[in-house]
Amino acid sequence: MSASALICLAPGCEETEAVTTIDLLVRAGIQVTTASVASDGSLVIPCSRGVKLLADAPLVNVADGDFDVIVLPGGLQGARNLHDSLLLVETVRQFHLSGRIVAAICAAPGMVLIPHDIFTPGNMTGFPGLKETIPADRWMDKRCYYDERVKLLTSQGPGTSIDFALKIIDLLAGKEKAAEVAAQLVLAAGIYNYAD
Repeated sequence: MSASALICLAPGCEETEAVTTIDLLVRAGIQVTTASVASDGSLVIPCSRGVKLLADAPLVNVADGDFDVIVLPGGLQGARNLHDSLLLVETVRQFHLSGRIVAAICAAPGMVLIPHDIFTPGNMTGFPGLKETIPADRWMDKRCYYDERVKLLTSQGPGTSIDFALKIIDLLAGKEKAAEVAAQLVLAAGIYNYAD
């Protein structure tokens, strides 16, 4: 059975982070379910730059699913909306407690995970402009960082979305699959391509 990912879309989420992650995971053969975290349950998610994404289901309908990873795209307003969703926060907490991977990018680590105290010992990165939202002793100045101790993957922003998605593929499907997907892309210098 293939790996599966739950990608949570909140109004105001950063569309590059969401779409890049969805696209690369699908290329890797990972089953992707997008969940709306809109307070009204709407499946149409207006993103930070006005792009509209269509979620597969409201989060309430899929939160108890047997997914291998939960993904939280950033965007300032998107992260605020993720923070304010009690269902989303409890779903992330359950992923963490059950030993499944939690992946958050951009504003989400500092605005969702830290305030709700879900990863007390976990180190992370996030959007550099919001560095103050993450305790200094836990901040990792890296494009993408995986804390194996707590199964937490974090990344910095739209420009690190490919790094983020490839690392999710590596964690769920292996380095060879990540290299296969990376080979389909014209990667910018500095993006790890898993080929070595």
